[in-house]
Amino acid sequence: MKTLADLFREALEEKGIDSFGVLSKRFRKSKNKLQDVAVEIVNGKGAIFRVPEKTAVAWDLNGNRVEGSLYAYAPLCMKEKFEPVLTPEELKAKLPEWPYFIIDLYHWDKHTQKEKGKVCLQVSQSYGLLRDYFTGKELAVTWANDEFKSMFHGPIDRIITYGGPTAEFLRERGINEVVLLDPWAKEVLSEKDFDVGAFIIGGIVDTGGNKKKTTPKIGEELDNAGIRVRRRKIVLKGDVIGVPDRINRILGIILKMMVEGKSMDEAVYEFQEPLHARWRLRKELPKRAIRYKVNGKTYRVVEKELFDDYSRWLKIRWEDFVKVLRELDLVALERKRIHHLNKISNARIINGRLYRIILLKKAAMLCYNC
Repeated sequence: MKTLADLFREALEEKGIDSFGVLSKRFRKSKNKLQDVAVEIVNGKGAIFRVPEKTAVAWDLNGNRVEGSLYAYAPLCMKEKFEPVLTPEELKAKLPEWPYFIIDLYHWDKHTQKEKGKVCLQVSQSYGLLRDYFTGKELAVTWANDEFKSMFHGPIDRIITYGGPTAEFLRERGINEVVLLDPWAKEVLSEKDFDVGAFIIGGIVDTGGNKKKTTPKIGEELDNAGIRVRRRKIVLKGDVIGVPDRINRILGIILKMMVEGKSMDEAVYEFQEPLHARWRLRKELPKRAIRYKVNGKTYRVVEKELFDDYSRWLKIRWEDFVKVLRELDLVALERKRIHHLNKISNARIINGRLYRIILLKKAAMLCYNC
């Protein structure tokens, strides 16, 4: 899927322009000059003009620094002084119908004031993510009441705030099928789902207490309103545990898959925090534990090298690994030491579980070698 930067690049190439600059210090520290300049143009803040002398700062259409350009971004007030070559109207005419990304605030009142603040922050961060790919105006907040608007400190004029139901918002725009991101869904999100007109991410934070499983209810309400709903979940290696639960991070995962073509596991890893990684690690490590009985006392041991294995797809640091080991009362030993313990122990099934039994005389060897 093309980004706004791609469309901006194509528009300049059609006019035979291979570089552009700026008349001020703006955008010099931007990581994506084409995207940031294009957003300003689409928002009617400025245009690309032909200037009489080369600019001091310029970039080619890949964002690389070049030595000046006869074309520059400048505010629209400069149109009386310079010749416009790419106006907001021209760039807007090239925009495709990107999907809407909807945050449904129907359950807004179930949040505490602190949680409402988190919702507002995540909405603002969601706008920032969309602005990095599209225009940011693809973000819609439904059931947006006065309290939300007063608490929201982001660019409220650059997103869509809709006071009514999500179904009504969709019908007004002729959208009759959507994807609902739901961790309790049976099917996993895939590239086959990127053809819909809208994605609904929900508007729930800290999904405990009276907010548990409220996302499926959003789907039921849409079904009742005649909107076809594809319920989809995001997983990490087949499991929802370890997947970020913040609205903006879920959106980021979708965008990485949709626009950049990343796999789901790659996208999840990019937006994962150590907190989410520890959730998954708590589930994974017990599966790899070996039970030893030494003098009647049980030890659950895992290989120390598992840290390297898991850190390839979980965003964990060594301190996270150690923290989970302590929480689960596990011992980590080097693989060669575990091989030694297996040699001096005997396997036995006790109450349906496999244990490795180390005799009393060999227990001293265990203490000495470990």
